[in-house]
Amino acid sequence: MTQLPERPATEDHGDDTHHGDGDHHEGPPWLLKWLTSTDHKVIGLNYMITALVLFFIAGGLALFIRWQLGSPHGSDSFQLYNQLFTMHGSLMLYLFAGPFAFGGLANFIVPLQIGAPDMAFPRLNALSYWLYLGGSITMLLGFVTAGGAAAYGWVGYAPLATSTFSPGQGADLWIMGIALTGFSAIFTGVNLVTTIFYLRAPGMTMFRMPVFTWNMLVTAVLILIAFPVLTAAMIILFADRHFGTTIYLLHQNAKGQEVGGVPVLYQNLFWFFGHPEVYILALPYFGIVSDVIPVFSRKPLFGYRGMIFATMSIAALSTGVWAHHMFTTGTVLLPFFSLLSLLIAVPTGIKFFNWIGTMWRGQLVFATPMLFSIGFLFAFLMGGLTGVMLAMPPIDFATHDTYFVVAHFHQVLIGTTVFAGFAGFYFWYPKMFGHMLNETLGKIHFWLLFIGFWVTFLPQYVVGLEGMPRRVPQYPADQGWNGLNEVSTIGAVILAGSFLFMFVNIFISVLKRIPPGDNPWDAHTLEWFATSPPVHHNFEKLPPIRSERPVWDFHHPDARALTHDTDHPPARKPVTVGAGPDGPDEKGS
Repeated sequence: MTQLPERPATEDHGDDTHHGDGDHHEGPPWLLKWLTSTDHKVIGLNYMITALVLFFIAGGLALFIRWQLGSPHGSDSFQLYNQLFTMHGSLMLYLFAGPFAFGGLANFIVPLQIGAPDMAFPRLNALSYWLYLGGSITMLLGFVTAGGAAAYGWVGYAPLATSTFSPGQGADLWIMGIALTGFSAIFTGVNLVTTIFYLRAPGMTMFRMPVFTWNMLVTAVLILIAFPVLTAAMIILFADRHFGTTIYLLHQNAKGQEVGGVPVLYQNLFWFFGHPEVYILALPYFGIVSDVIPVFSRKPLFGYRGMIFATMSIAALSTGVWAHHMFTTGTVLLPFFSLLSLLIAVPTGIKFFNWIGTMWRGQLVFATPMLFSIGFLFAFLMGGLTGVMLAMPPIDFATHDTYFVVAHFHQVLIGTTVFAGFAGFYFWYPKMFGHMLNETLGKIHFWLLFIGFWVTFLPQYVVGLEGMPRRVPQYPADQGWNGLNEVSTIGAVILAGSFLFMFVNIFISVLKRIPPGDNPWDAHTLEWFATSPPVHHNFEKLPPIRSERPVWDFHHPDARALTHDTDHPPARKPVTVGAGPDGPDEKGS
């Protein structure tokens, strides 16, 4: 076996890093460890477990909503329905989709993928999690207030969300919850950008980083652009509710004239956050799939640099398309925003070609992570194609506020967060917990989820085109929508039932505890060189980093020569890490 280089000594950065106890130091035991640890792996698991709990709460609310819509005249009151609808969307979008990937997987995986011992600011990392947990609890507390939870929709449109039209403490708690989780995301963004730029291992140049890490870096930059705008919008909304500022709300002066705020200002502020937010949610999951597909295709990622530049293009364009959510307001320039919205499909299409190109003529292995990744491709493709349709103003006018938009929205977001998210969950579970999940139960979970997903949302496209409005708890019985809504509700039950197999799978795997080894998938990236689960400071030794696939290069020293890939020359003998500022001397390459 080739001699491995020692892990380079880490500089002392003060009290904010972990030093002095050795790599095998595990910190406080049991519950105290989870409450006090600043280890990025513990914090990442905290994020993921919390996000999954909130995901299942939000899923339960969705089942209530679908049960209500299974028949034309449901029993729930309009106010209760609006609360369930608002909190379902808020939990899924603000408290699950982003925190699971950007807070959880990024915290656990990114330092491992770049060879870092921890995040750059461990205590700020811990603060970010507790702000997220506190914001989540704050938002949910709206259910126990006298007036109930917020009931004005997950977008919180003003002036509907002002105290004139939405009085009560539940609405205030919703605003505070958004603000707290927003600060959590901003702090995590700062931490990730600093970690990726300054704590990469020797030899880990920017274009040797895995695509998952690249996507997290671009997502962090988007967060630093978008979330301060959302936070400002929430502060103004709170001021309108309690301090009489009327920034969003029109009011009458002594002469009976309407003066004061501009209601459409809130829409501009919210959607300037809201459309980058779509890609803040999607890009991390794109990164997951970009790591999973090459492993189970037994090939390098096709078009590695093209994927990175496509990610950057998506991020740049996403900041200029927010007004396509406002076509029907009559206040935006339709051709400009329609053109940009259509243009953003180009880099997304490049990613699809790269994923398919990676699988093309590969030795495909249909393990559970690969199945979820392929399920993501089908689901997101349908959502993306309907998004191109909605980017055209005439189609947008015809389908605005119908169930066609609901189906598109869920196909995009569930296609990414659920399918790609659970691809990452099954892929990295052995690394996180040190034992394997059952493949048969995992595949049953996938197929039930896949079937339930399509049965739920395909009928919604049809009823939307037939004119069924969204955000209504009841609908006329004579419109021909009854049967399709019943099918959609059955699909939601199947979708929810699929997760029982995931729980059974986890329970059985904990009992049996089948050891996975350090690299059960024969994967490529640096986290698979660490032990399963990793030791406290992640690595005792590192392989030489010569490409974006260092573990593959180390275990298959002749593989790169056989690919005839001019971007990846044949592997060289390992040398001691740290011979220069960018790693080993590159002369003679």
